[in-house]
Amino acid sequence: MNLSDLNKVALAMVTPGKGLLAADESSGTIKKRFDAIKVDSTEETRRDYREMLFRSSEAMSRYISAVILYDETIWQNARDGTPLVKLIEQSGAIPGIKVDEGTQPLAACPGELVTAGLDKLAERLTKYFERGARFAKWRAVIDIAENIPSMTAVHVNAHALARYAAACQAAQIVPIVEPEVLMDGDHDIDRCFEVTQRVLSKTFRELFVQRVALEGMILKPNMVVPGKKSGKQVSVEEVAEKTIKLLKRCVPAAVPGIAFLSGGQSDEEATAHLNAMNRIGGLPWPLTFSYGRALQAAPQKAWAGRPENVAAGQRAFTHRARMNALASRGEWANELEKKAA
Repeated sequence: MNLSDLNKVALAMVTPGKGLLAADESSGTIKKRFDAIKVDSTEETRRDYREMLFRSSEAMSRYISAVILYDETIWQNARDGTPLVKLIEQSGAIPGIKVDEGTQPLAACPGELVTAGLDKLAERLTKYFERGARFAKWRAVIDIAENIPSMTAVHVNAHALARYAAACQAAQIVPIVEPEVLMDGDHDIDRCFEVTQRVLSKTFRELFVQRVALEGMILKPNMVVPGKKSGKQVSVEEVAEKTIKLLKRCVPAAVPGIAFLSGGQSDEEATAHLNAMNRIGGLPWPLTFSYGRALQAAPQKAWAGRPENVAAGQRAFTHRARMNALASRGEWANELEKKAA
């Protein structure tokens, strides 16, 4: 493992004023997104859609530092035969790959999940590196409900994240460590804080046990927000303050950067929360975005599967990328959204 090279890649992924495009939706997930815009989800339409994003020159060169890909996408070529990975590299962004294989029920823990994909991971990482991937992503899913999460679920998922991260670094690939505490429940913001603190603390203990070099990884956490079913509204400032408080308690300063998931927030909510955190400032790590739906919902709607709408889709993508890039510097304002409308 060459830690210096890993650290250079990690720092480039959190370049000030840029963030990550999470284009790693599974075939099932992107089918749901395409169903919503009345587009058939085929290998060709998925390729065309992602090619549209990667050829958005302004967005990709100015606001996107890295792109997380799905297995299908990393092997695909654009319509003109150029590998999609090369389009990303030509824009100045770094290609990466989602390597987990989704979730499965956790034995003896009803209602809880564990992420699969450690089998033959080292072999897959070697092939992805040869294809151009310089970082990877693994998502652990932690739900909140009555008597959930269990100590077992927190431990097993943290352990898997750490084993994945160690395998990545051995393959000279930067791991994105993503322990996501879901916002689907009826819990309040303080319960989210408490559970996320448990999850992050355990994750970093497991990373230490597995000898993962913190300087060569990126953390992708959830923000501290109330559950969607709670009916409780909190201010942007409260989300920012509690998330910052949590990160200061749990995340070592050696980590090169933190790239948040949007986790079901609306486009503007995800942007506003990131902006408020960066306005607080005084942190040991840069805070940026690693958004999927919050970057892509608008361009998907504008594109709608029609070749004549490619330019409109690219404009929508560029706008959302720019808004989040400004938020990563604490320079976003709601008036900028209204001006673009």
